[in-house]
Order: sequence, then C-alpha cells, then structure tokens
Amino acid sequence: MSGGEDFVASSQHRMRENMDSKFLKRIKRRDRMARWLISAGGLTVIGSVLFILLLIVRVAVPLFQAPRAEVFSRFALPPEVPAAEVLTVGLDEYLESAFTLSRDGSFAFFEARRGELFDRLAVEPPTPAAQVTAVEYDGGHVYALLWSDGSLSLEQIRFQPQFDEQGRRSIVYNHERLALFSPPAGYPVRSLARIDGKGRQTRVSLLADNRLLVEQTEVSEDFLGNRSEERHEQVLEEAPVEAVTALALDHAGHTLYAGTGSGFLLRWNLEEAGSPVLLDRLPAFTDRRAVTALGLVFGDISLAVGDAQGGLSTWFPVVGEENSGEKRLHRIHTLKGHAGAVTTILPSQRDKSLLSLDQGGVLHLDHMTSERHLLALEGGTPLRHFAYSARGNGIFGIDADGQAVLWTVDNPHPEVSLGTLFGKVWYEGYPAPVFAWQSSSASDDFEPKFSLTPLIFGTLKGTFYAMLLAVPLALFGAIYTSQFGSPRLRQMIKPTVEIMAAIPSVVIGFLAALWLAPLIERNIAALFLSLALLPTTFVLALLAWQVARRSEPLRRIERGFEFLALVPVLVLAIAGAWVLGPLIESWLFAGDFRQWLFDTSGARYDQRNCIIIGFALGFAVIPIIFTIAEDSLSNVPGSLKAASLALGASRWQTVWRVILPSASPGIFAGVMIGFGRAIGETMIVLMATGNTAIMDLSIFNGMRPLSANIAVEIPEAPFGGSLYRILFLSAVLLFMLTFVLNTAAEIVRQRLRKKYGRF
Repeated sequence: MSGGEDFVASSQHRMRENMDSKFLKRIKRRDRMARWLISAGGLTVIGSVLFILLLIVRVAVPLFQAPRAEVFSRFALPPEVPAAEVLTVGLDEYLESAFTLSRDGSFAFFEARRGELFDRLAVEPPTPAAQVTAVEYDGGHVYALLWSDGSLSLEQIRFQPQFDEQGRRSIVYNHERLALFSPPAGYPVRSLARIDGKGRQTRVSLLADNRLLVEQTEVSEDFLGNRSEERHEQVLEEAPVEAVTALALDHAGHTLYAGTGSGFLLRWNLEEAGSPVLLDRLPAFTDRRAVTALGLVFGDISLAVGDAQGGLSTWFPVVGEENSGEKRLHRIHTLKGHAGAVTTILPSQRDKSLLSLDQGGVLHLDHMTSERHLLALEGGTPLRHFAYSARGNGIFGIDADGQAVLWTVDNPHPEVSLGTLFGKVWYEGYPAPVFAWQSSSASDDFEPKFSLTPLIFGTLKGTFYAMLLAVPLALFGAIYTSQFGSPRLRQMIKPTVEIMAAIPSVVIGFLAALWLAPLIERNIAALFLSLALLPTTFVLALLAWQVARRSEPLRRIERGFEFLALVPVLVLAIAGAWVLGPLIESWLFAGDFRQWLFDTSGARYDQRNCIIIGFALGFAVIPIIFTIAEDSLSNVPGSLKAASLALGASRWQTVWRVILPSASPGIFAGVMIGFGRAIGETMIVLMATGNTAIMDLSIFNGMRPLSANIAVEIPEAPFGGSLYRILFLSAVLLFMLTFVLNTAAEIVRQRLRKKYGRF
C-alpha cells in the first residue's frame, strides 16, 4: 500500500472516530436532557400532590385550634349607675350596645366600645314604691323581674339594625312587657315565668317557707273570637323538705327542675295545667353536697348542674335499665370544675356551650357534648354579673369594683374534638353513647353529630366486599388467560376486560342502583342458591371432563378452550338457581325471605346493601387487577416454565410453584392498586350504598363511605363552618389511608422481588 493510500485510510479512520465521538456526545446530551425532564416531571407530580395535601390540611387544622378571647373594651360604670345596684347585664349580638338592669327597674344602655351612657329606660313598676329584688334570664333578652311587692313581670329588650340614607348602620332598641303576674299568697323568694307558643302563662315561685307554688293561666278563644282565661294554682305536694337552692324552668314552662341543699335533683312535668307530676327525685351526688346553680342547655333537654364544690355536670332523661319506657335523669357529661361553688350558669343560644361563674368570680366557657373546656376568664377583681351574646362572639361582664369589660370571643368549632370525631358520644335523646353521623336536621336546636368512625367503617366495609368479588375473579381470569388460554384467546379477552375500565363510574352506579338492586331484592333466594350451585356444578363439571377428555374430538379443544365446555354448564346452574329460588323461598322462608330475616335475627334488608356494592364496585376494580396481574404472569421468563415442564411438572404445578411466586410482586401491586381504587371510588358508592352512616357488619345493610359523604355533604356545608372543615378532614383521612396502604404494599412488593427475582 502506497503512502497516499495510507494517508487516506488514516484520514477516514480519524473522521469515523470524530463522527462516533460527536454521535456519542449527542446521545449523552439527549440522555441527560431526558433524565432532567423526567426527574423534573416526577418531582413536579410529587410536589403537586404534597401541595394539594397541604391545602386540604390547611382547611382542616382550624378545627383543633384553641378558642381565643380578647378584651374589646373596658370602662367604669358612671356614678348614676351604681355597681351595687346592678342585678344583671346584657349585650346585643352586634357587640355595639351593652346594658345593665338596676334594682329600681331601670335599664342603662352603653356604647360598647367607649362605654358612653347613651340612654336610660325606666320600667313601670306594678306598684309605685316597688323595686326589683331578683332577676331571672330566659334567653332572647327576656327577663323575669321579681318586684318587692311579690308581683312578677316579663320584660324583653329587642335590638334591631337600621340604615340611614348613606347606608350607615345603627342599632336601636325597644322594650316590651310580655306579661305581669300578680303577687301570690305568700311572699316569693324566687320566681320564674314562661309563656308557651299557645299563650299559656306559667309562673313558679319559691316561697319563704320552702314551698313551690305553680300558677298557670290558659287562654282560649272560641269560634266567635271571644277570649277566656282559666287559672290554675297549686302548691307542689312533693316539694322537698330540705331547702331548695336552685330552680330552672324550660322555655315553654312545661318542665320544672329543682336542686336542694342536700344534693337532690327533682323534676316535674307541668304540661297538664293544674296537674303537675313528679318525674324524678334522686340524689345527684353521693356526698350530698348542695346544688347551687341550674341551667337548661340550648334545646331544653339537658340540665346543667353546678354544685357547692365547683363541679359542673349535665343531665338528661334516658330510659332506665328496667326498660319500663319511663325516662329518668342521668348524669351524662362532666365538665371541668371550678375552684369554688358555682353561682350562675348561662347557656349559649346557638349551641351546647355553657358559661358558668363561681363564687370567686372566675368565668368558664365549656361545651357540653365534646366536654371541652374552652375558656377561663378572670380579671383583677371577681366578676359579679355577665352576659353572653346571641352569636356567641362576645361576653360582657361587671366586676365587684364597678368595672365593665367586654371580651370578643373566637370560638368557631366548640363541638369538635378527637372524642367527638372518633369516639363514642352520648348525645341528647340517645339511650347510650354511640358513633353517629348526622350533620343537619329541621330543628333549630339540633345538635350536629360528626363521628367519622362510621364513615371509615363504611369505607372499609364496602371495599372489603368489592375486593371479595374482584380479587378471585381477576386473578383466576389472569392465570387462565396467560397460562392456559391460547394466544388467540388472549388477544380477545385482554382488550375486552381493559375496555371494562373505560365504562364511566356513574353508569355502573346508575345500573347498580336502578336495575341490579331491585332485581336482587326480588330474587335474593335465587342469588344465595346460585352461590351454592355454581361451585358445586363447577367441580362436578371438572370431574366429568376428566372422563370426557379421553375422547379425541374433545381433546382437540382442551388446550386453551376448556372454558367453552364450562360456560354452558355455569349458565345452566345460574338458570336453575333462578328457577328454584322462588320455590325454595316459598318452602323455607314462608315466601318472604326479607321478613323471615327480620323475624329471626332482627336484621333489615336494605335494597342498596353490601351485595350490590360488592357487584358494582367489584366490576369496576376487576379490570385493573386483571390487567396488571396478567402482564406480570405473562412476563415471567419462558425458560422457567420450560424447565419446570421438562422436569415433569404438570401445567398447574408449574403455575402454582413457579409462575405465581415469580409474578407475585406484580400481582400484589395490582391487588393494592385495585384496593386503592375501591377506597377512593365516589360515584358508584354514592349511588349504590344507600348512604346510611351505620356500623353494622350485616351484608344486608348499606353504608356511607368517606368519599360518598364528601360528595353528599359538601354542596350544603357552610363555608368555614365545622361541617365544611370536617369534610376536608375526611379528605385528609382518605389521603392518609391510601398513602399508608400504598407504602405498606410497596414494602411488601420489594421484599417479594428480592425473594423471587426481578420479573
């Protein structure tokens, strides 16, 4: 080779090397760019998920924040309103006007922020020289004034907003006397009065000799419009011998409560005018300490009891253990106690919260149902009088030195605690503590019930029955398709099953609720009969096939098409069950399986129950599990299968001992992904579960999962309210549940991969 040829060859070699190096650099550059893009995309997805979680948590966190109270204003009472003469105080719901009521029967109105006295109102006394000796507050700024001559008047102060031409708001008040009761026969030490919705007036007086006098006046009107009054007066014969130290009367005047100095509680039914009935007389405390204060919680069902040792508890009537049907008072909730005797109890007018004042002037704010101690307020000198605004956003008080103070209160979620969210709670009207979810009602004094436990239970219950149906069918189908079926069969079955995943959830839920549920309800006996006939027929068909397969024509379809022989048998088994079902129901269950079920076990058959959700949700989960499991089984190296068969193992032995262990990581991942899909499913469970938030293991009852509850409740939840934030907390729980399950599944999958290899 000449020198020229050598030069050309070397030049070409160098050019190829340069081209190869440029090509390699370009490939590496593209690889780096792809790696950066993929990493950035993955981090973006993870960051987005975490950001969504933070947004949800941010909405739920205020549920557990402690209430706050801040001093809004503080001022001294003017000389014309002596603190020693003040009997009670009041506050409007806008925190703009506060007032005092003095012994001379005059109201003094103050501008709440600056403490300026802007008006005074003198209530007309029943007699010229009469003064107010005691005041009872009935809510809604209604005050029962006991005058020195023994008469009693009901006075109401109303605050109303007004707007001028420029749109500026001002608060005006007006006064109305609702009723005036004449002095009874015997000077009353304490007196309460109520007017019910029918106009009946009830007055209860504690006389100086410890007797309880009940006066009731019924007003009736005939068809001509003529009004008549019927008056009833009676001394309670069952009044206690020991001194009565506290009284409470509900807003309708139908139930009277009394506490005594020896720790007894008494309850009378005054609904039948002129015929009071003693319902309860029981010792409230084993040590017989005195009852010092009583107050009815919002709703007039629960009674708050304060005692001489500073204890505060709530009671309401429940059916006794003897199941007589009669309700007796029971102590239900015990709240945080005071350092001294409780002197006054004032209930909230919007929830089950209570304000209580002790003899040391310390004010407590507690919530009855959640048993949360919300606030403790005290100043330099003890409080003597206080008022709670109707909205629960302000407290106005006057201390022993005549200093007035107004607190603004931020207490948005007093009814929420870990106990009410996840524990059993004894709600009003219930015979025992329960897990309950009931967010709304038609009654204004309804107490919402926010237990998430039945919702979590419903989520797991529905998922369990769905997986009970989906996992066996999906796995057996995947094993047959990948290991026993022919390639042609696999090309038909796998796309068909994957198309099932494209069916909208709302369509599945619609069919389950409106077609499947009534169908199964009518043929429930046939369904259970088919559950017995199908496996029996399947086993018998397999035994018969072992004999029939000896025939050469049948042997030709054995490899990959065995199901063609089984499908007609299974169809006949289902048809037989559907025909025999009504006969079996008529023979064994008197023609009505649902009634027999209720009579024998007390279980009710709901049309939308666990059977329906098992079929509907299982149908939605099958494609996911089948696809992932089939891919994992098909990707097991053929050499493992060939080696097993070469050693003399049968096809089933090869699948059981070799293929399944090798594909177990992928199969387990598919099952867990299907489990996560079932937990997070919304539309199917919303339409097919009945949405009954109960905790019952019966397969014949429905449930309410967390996802369905969010979908049902969120449109009606007030923004920023307790229900609104609890629904976001439910979303956090769903996220945490799926996160924990997926993390555990990944740990198990990694261990399976290490044990059986990377396939």
